[in-house]
Parts: sequence; structure tokens; C-alpha cells
Amino acid sequence: QVQLVESGGGLVQAGGSLRLSCAVSGRTFSGYVMAWFRQAPGKEREIISFISWSTGGTYYADSVKGRFTISRDNAKNTVYLQMNSLRPEDTAVYYCAAGVGYDIRSKNYDYWGQGTQVTVSS
Repeated sequence: QVQLVESGGGLVQAGGSLRLSCAVSGRTFSGYVMAWFRQAPGKEREIISFISWSTGGTYYADSVKGRFTISRDNAKNTVYLQMNSLRPEDTAVYYCAAGVGYDIRSKNYDYWGQGTQVTVSS
């Protein structure tokens, strides 16, 4: 059974930092891309970042470029999202996802975690 389990969300003040983790189990995703999406109330789910499990190539949305860093630990089967300089507009549920190919569209991701809430207070 494939599982993606996010952790690390919480409440933080503006300007603070959080690190999200996505632990993967049930299969290997060596040929996959691991992504972080977020969804705020009343808004569509949007891509934040992705990383190639095999090459380490990355993508960042303009809204988080320079503030967020995605990384992976192959030995631990875990993907991370380091979030610095957080802003109130970063408040959302953050989801980890796995898919084939470099794609910013959520429909092309086959596996999803349950999400973790990130709340940034002003």
C-alpha cells in the first residue's frame, strides 16, 4: 500500500520558518517527481515546488522562490520543504504528491498525502 505522510505543519508568526516532511512508503518512486502543493480556503490547489527523485532537478513557483527549498533524502524515502520568511498568504493545507514527469498540474500526480495545515499569523 502506497503511503505519503506529511508532517511538520503548524502555527507560526510571519517571518518564521517551518520544515515539512513527506515520508514515502509502499513502493519506490525512483523515476518519479515529488511535489508540494497547497490549497487555501476558497482557492484552487497550486503547485509550490517539485523535485526529481532521481536527478534532484527542482522547480519553484514564483510566489515561494528564494524562500522555500525542496530536498529529498533517498535513504529515508523522505522529501522535505523548508519554508523560511513565511507570510500570512502562505497559510494553506500543504500536500505532498508523486507523479511521473515534470508537471505543475495536480491532475498529473497519482499519489497524494493527507495534507498538513500551515497557518502564518501576522
